[in-house]
Amino acid sequence: MSSIKDFTLELSELKFVGKNLSRPECVLAEKDGTLWASDNRGAVTRIDPDGTETQIGNIGGEPNGLAMDTDGNLYIANLSGAVYKLYRDGRHEVVLSELDGKPLGSVNFVFIDSRDRLWISVLTREIPWFPAAASPRPDGYIILMDDDGARIVADGILGTNEIRLDADEKYLYAAETMAGRMLRFPVNEDGSLGEREVVGPDPIAFGGFVDGFAIDAEGNLWVTTVLRNGLVIITPDGEAHTVFEDPNPEALERGVAKVAEGTLTPEDMFACVGKTLQFPTSVAFGGPDLKTVYMGSLAMPHLITFESPVAGLPLRHWQ
Repeated sequence: MSSIKDFTLELSELKFVGKNLSRPECVLAEKDGTLWASDNRGAVTRIDPDGTETQIGNIGGEPNGLAMDTDGNLYIANLSGAVYKLYRDGRHEVVLSELDGKPLGSVNFVFIDSRDRLWISVLTREIPWFPAAASPRPDGYIILMDDDGARIVADGILGTNEIRLDADEKYLYAAETMAGRMLRFPVNEDGSLGEREVVGPDPIAFGGFVDGFAIDAEGNLWVTTVLRNGLVIITPDGEAHTVFEDPNPEALERGVAKVAEGTLTPEDMFACVGKTLQFPTSVAFGGPDLKTVYMGSLAMPHLITFESPVAGLPLRHWQ
């Protein structure tokens, strides 16, 4: 068996699932083959194994990161400022919308650990989020919500995107989008976090604004580089390699320069889309052996899919 460091794919080898999705930023897979994708027309779209697509829920705003509990209910991080619980019949309730009497900001992602604690990332304290991408500032943070309530456990992050715990739940990993790098924090027994450290290259690549990621059974990080339209794997020894990407070099160079100047516009950002791939954002392992990879995006009407040589780490709902 070849090392994961040798695993690469041509764009022509990628396949697609779904056909009418709208901003499917995050994707989750269930054991029976059902897929769930965030959808800005309401809340989520369920994709059945036969390909049938059903929109479920209506929370409005910008539904973003997803997590599923052991009862099959979805938790949705909404960039418009709250975490929602969405039941499978479409009912919803607000789980968290403020902390210490202050609005949360642009809530990006939610993760459920083995103790059913909620880990919540906030991209920026600003709503809408785009000014913090156009002119980055370290006002992203991480919340832990457990039996003791909700509290900030990490702060001062340049765009906190997806967050996940490793297999032993000894470390919390976080995508620091506007720094283009991955972070990790030691997790203490009470849920507090230790000192952050950078994992892998810093930055991961030129214009490598990291977005979503997943962890596999060997501890590798599968990280999307949204403006490079790519996927990078960081191995436990800190080495990184590109699995595939579809960059637009001229637009990317302009975009990086504009971010440095604090003058990025949405038009500058969207000029960076690739011909085949447009802004991949999230990574999920599924299939009966957890070796089928699914990827969401900001701009495609479908999900990307391919087979991995390594199984993914099962999420809470999978266990």
